[in-house]
Amino acid sequence: MLLEADLPNDVEALRALVLEQARELDVLKVFRAEVERLQAIIDALQRHRFGRRSEQLDPDQFELALEEVETALAEAEHACAKASRAPAERPRKTNRGSLPAHLERIEQVVDVEDKTCPCCGGALHQIGEDVAERLDVVPITFRVLVTRRPRYGCRSCESTIVQAPAPARIVEGGIPTEALITQVLVAKYADHLPLYRQAQIYARQGIQLDRSTLADWVGRAAWYLRPLRDHILERLRRSERLFADETTAPVLDPGRGRTKTGQLWAYARDDRPWGGGDPPMVAYVYAADRKGERAEAHLGDFAGILQVDGYGGYAALARRRNQIGLAFCWAHVRRKFYELSDTSPVSTEVLRRVALLYAIEDEVRGFSAEQRRAVRHDRSRIIVDDLRQYLEARNRQVSAKSKLGEAIRYTLTRWDGLSRFLDDGRVDLDSNTVERSIRPLALNRKNALFAGSDEGGDNWAVIATLIENCKLSGINPHIWLTDTLARLANGHPANGVAELMPWTAVG
Repeated sequence: MLLEADLPNDVEALRALVLEQARELDVLKVFRAEVERLQAIIDALQRHRFGRRSEQLDPDQFELALEEVETALAEAEHACAKASRAPAERPRKTNRGSLPAHLERIEQVVDVEDKTCPCCGGALHQIGEDVAERLDVVPITFRVLVTRRPRYGCRSCESTIVQAPAPARIVEGGIPTEALITQVLVAKYADHLPLYRQAQIYARQGIQLDRSTLADWVGRAAWYLRPLRDHILERLRRSERLFADETTAPVLDPGRGRTKTGQLWAYARDDRPWGGGDPPMVAYVYAADRKGERAEAHLGDFAGILQVDGYGGYAALARRRNQIGLAFCWAHVRRKFYELSDTSPVSTEVLRRVALLYAIEDEVRGFSAEQRRAVRHDRSRIIVDDLRQYLEARNRQVSAKSKLGEAIRYTLTRWDGLSRFLDDGRVDLDSNTVERSIRPLALNRKNALFAGSDEGGDNWAVIATLIENCKLSGINPHIWLTDTLARLANGHPANGVAELMPWTAVG
């Protein structure tokens, strides 16, 4: 900001100064208009994701769109601040003081060269210091572990040679350590980087590894890890309540020059919403098709409540197995009517009533199962009963071939399963627990396009199971997998896989 003393006395110089200030003001107006436009886009995306229209935008696409707009907003704000020679109005997002304590600290001292007083020439002494921490990164660094095993002989017994045995490895005779194999697994199945892209990343540092070599490592690791996935699935079978869902898994079909559609089935348990003590877990199983018999084979002798979407294969399974009761998903019901809400007052009314159920569920999340059941009996049951009467009345008024008629029939034909949550506090209102576990599979499918074979599809299921259970247990999959592979290579007993489970590493 110019002071009166800074103003020139010359008229022409003053005119030039005014014109320069006007140009800067015009530039600022442009930048600020751009900031306002980008902020409006971000606000719209937030409403689109979290507001009434949330189900129309894929969460992953939302994140991609939002990060690009926020990047552009930061650039515009920075340009605005530079042009105005003043800090941006919106505070910059920071996370000062939250850098983890376990990270290595590399200190650098920025000191004055001359430690004599500029006033009197006396010696300066330190009275304090300013300390700033910034997060730095060293790009992925390879190193070579050289293992030496001295051989010893006896001068008296020349035929005797003594040498320590070679350490066990996942890839016998190969070059990777268990940590490198884990890096490949985590990058592929947690960070969704296909093997050929990983090979390109390694090549930038002069490490030439064929994609087929990386695939061989993945296959060997999957062989070691399969008993752990099978143990998790067996534990899930002994649960009293499970979520189930499935998603497509394109698989190369040799000889036909195209892919076929396999299925990745997911079975999950999460008792945290009602305070259950068992750890949350999920298991994936690959199958060549979506036949209902697949779920029956996967579940074995499971007896309890199966919470699912409206796929008819589960209903057929429940009819064959009396010990299985189905609880259906209200989120799928809501989705059916949401698609019609812009043109149908009936759909809008149904959504309003379903929203009331979800509001009650938000209040009781974390309560005990009995407390949840009691609240639902007092408050949710009347909403559910009134909604059924409302839908039955409208079902007689609308065309059976209309989309609204289909949505109403979808709901009414599954009413017993939709109402099951009223009498059992352990049952959730929807199957979002397992749908969240399905999402990483979908991300990997988008990036990898297809699995190379049915065996590759099952390897995918095995490794994804263990990585997702690490996430559920809140532990670093890289650390856990490295340790687990090393223990398996060293002959960890087959009857002791329970000791290796991710949730046992918590704490």
